Amino acid sequence: MFYKNELQFLCDTLKKSRVRVLVVTPNESTPAISDLATDNPVGNEPWQAHVSSGELESHTMYKFTDSYNLCYLYFLLPETKSPTVLIVGPYHSSEVSRERIPELLEKREISPARRLYFEEFYRSIPVLTEGCHLFVMLTTFCERIWKSPSFAIVDVNKQNPVSASPINEPMYEDAYDDVLINMKTMEKRYAYENEMIQAVTLGQLHKENQLLSGLSDEVFEKRLPDPLRNVKNYGIIMNTLLRKAAENGGVHPVYLDRTSSEFAAKIENMHELSENHDLMREMFRTYCRLVRRHALMQFSIVVQKTVLLIDSDLSADLSLQSLAQHLNVSAGYLSTIFKKDTGKTVSEYIREKRIHHAKFLLATTHQQIQTIALHCGIMDVQYFSKTFKKLTGKTPKEYRESLKLSQSI
Repeated sequence: MFYKNELQFLCDTLKKSRVRVLVVTPNESTPAISDLATDNPVGNEPWQAHVSSGELESHTMYKFTDSYNLCYLYFLLPETKSPTVLIVGPYHSSEVSRERIPELLEKREISPARRLYFEEFYRSIPVLTEGCHLFVMLTTFCERIWKSPSFAIVDVNKQNPVSASPINEPMYEDAYDDVLINMKTMEKRYAYENEMIQAVTLGQLHKENQLLSGLSDEVFEKRLPDPLRNVKNYGIIMNTLLRKAAENGGVHPVYLDRTSSEFAAKIENMHELSENHDLMREMFRTYCRLVRRHALMQFSIVVQKTVLLIDSDLSADLSLQSLAQHLNVSAGYLSTIFKKDTGKTVSEYIREKRIHHAKFLLATTHQQIQTIALHCGIMDVQYFSKTFKKLTGKTPKEYRESLKLSQSI
């Protein structure tokens, strides 16, 4: 597969943007298709049968919108041993108003007992408008793998209309299954918050679009009847979490107290739901800048730029030669000044940062250890485990198990 790296990059980018993506071989991995509906309270939709039918044509992207206005994209990948399909979704093609959800529930005759779980699921779906950077990336990927600037895009709904499965035949029959659905959705929300906290702790301002481009008011848990009060309460929570993240990033409480108080006032002074998105962005940017300014202010400009290069992508080539080339300085000069400013060699600093990020991924995701090693820029999983144990006293597996044990007590 000549586009293996491009496919991995596309999948990683979509996942980081909280868009679900699967690469499946329908004939051999039919259960994988149903994974898209594992935490979906609306049940299976006819597009899944279309993917499994073997009727998909090459050089063609299919778009399907189900009876709940959830959208999916899928197409055949070329040059694979068996027919393999890339599936993207579900996603909203436009912002969904808070009033629209109850209307949709009533129209689909969803029982009151199931509405809580449906609403929680529906709010967790990202919004992707056509023309956004992810669609441009997906289109570019198709042009690359099909070696053509033009290809067919088929709207399945218009080409072959199909009736939706009856909602009165729910996919899940037990209340216990409903609870599991809700738990998975909440886990996604908490994972998203953890990513924001981690980014602020490291001053990763470049992650603003990745973390906040798909943000909508519908991701906030609706605990009170007043939508504006819900948004304000969530803003207060995030202000507190990001303040603590900035403190962990090295910012003195004197600066944090002033910044936190200013945002508390702005949150309470919101009059429209539409103000929330800009305020969340401002909050994220401000706390990231505080970390950058106060955590790095004692370093020289060259070392500041080096630290930012390292923190921006731990999986990149971070050799001394590569970093020096990026900064247009000699490797010897960079090595000397970095050690003088930080008290550590470049390789020591990178190793500590990578293990710190690994600890975060072990604590907040279910990714396999070899996958976490790759995200941390370490190709050899055995070397990764050895380095991790040297710095933490535990192997990655032991560290993850100790976290589970402490949480169960």
